[in-house]
Amino acid sequence: MQRQEHPFARFVAILGRGKTKQRHLTFDEARESMAMLLRRETEPEQTGAFLMLLRLKEESPDEIAGFAAAVRDVIADAIPASMPEVAFDVPSYAGKRKQLPWYLLAAFTLAAHGRKVCMHGAEGHTAGRLYIGEALAALGREMAASWDDAARQLERENFTYIPLSVLQPRLDELINLKPILGLRSPVNTFPRLINPLKAQVMVNGIFHRGFLETHTGAAIRLGQERFCVFRGEGGEPERRVGKTCEVAYVSDGEEWRERWPAMVDEPRVPVEEGALDARLLAAVWRGEAVHDYGEAAIIGTLAVWLRTAGDAGSMEQAEALAREMWKARPRQLLAAA
Repeated sequence: MQRQEHPFARFVAILGRGKTKQRHLTFDEARESMAMLLRRETEPEQTGAFLMLLRLKEESPDEIAGFAAAVRDVIADAIPASMPEVAFDVPSYAGKRKQLPWYLLAAFTLAAHGRKVCMHGAEGHTAGRLYIGEALAALGREMAASWDDAARQLERENFTYIPLSVLQPRLDELINLKPILGLRSPVNTFPRLINPLKAQVMVNGIFHRGFLETHTGAAIRLGQERFCVFRGEGGEPERRVGKTCEVAYVSDGEEWRERWPAMVDEPRVPVEEGALDARLLAAVWRGEAVHDYGEAAIIGTLAVWLRTAGDAGSMEQAEALAREMWKARPRQLLAAA
């Protein structure tokens, strides 16, 4: 008796028919296929084949946008109606290996000046990296344990960090397949575009060259009002201030670019793996420690975010505003342990 073809098999076939017949998924196909994955309507063999074929082919803007849209569909009912409106969406999915997550202090600076920030990301999927959850713990802060908890944190502190295990548990399982598959998959990429709380401004950092158009294309397809993407330190949305930085923006459906100059000399000696001490973030925030690269990274990153939001008419104005905001930060916010 012939076995009936599984409903998900057609998506694997689209990606794996060979060089002459394979093609990208359409936006609707990507949305439907990811919805099936999230609902656990696939066999393990299909899941692995699908993710690795996408990895080999490299995702298109419509695919990334469709995957992100599927996650938004799934989580929509879980987000409480009382959730505050958020200004900035800051995804954090790579983890840091050479530098501390200075962009976390850029987010705290925005929050301290009344701008609500939603950060979301994955924890611990790659060994030897420092993730936001660990950094927050070192600063005496907690990750959101639920959507209601995220709402309370935003009301109280203008900042929340929602781990992927809370945002969408099935995605958390998929991103942690790397040790089994041997490679990262699209699940390391498209969650950066979810923007779960529909912030007006979304900032994004990537690691590899040549993918700016993929992310701006996905942002346009998703109707994101203001967006930026650049090659960030460690693949996170943190400006590498020791190098020039090309930033691709989206504003009202149009892409445009700027090249930001280096701010400091590139550090010659990277931090040894496992030597990152997140407590230094609090010391720099309180003004008890001087870290030239770290403060430049905070100010430089914040400047790009403010420019993306339309708060400044030029790179120079954005950097001046970022310096002013950093200087005026409430240093008691991160009290000594």
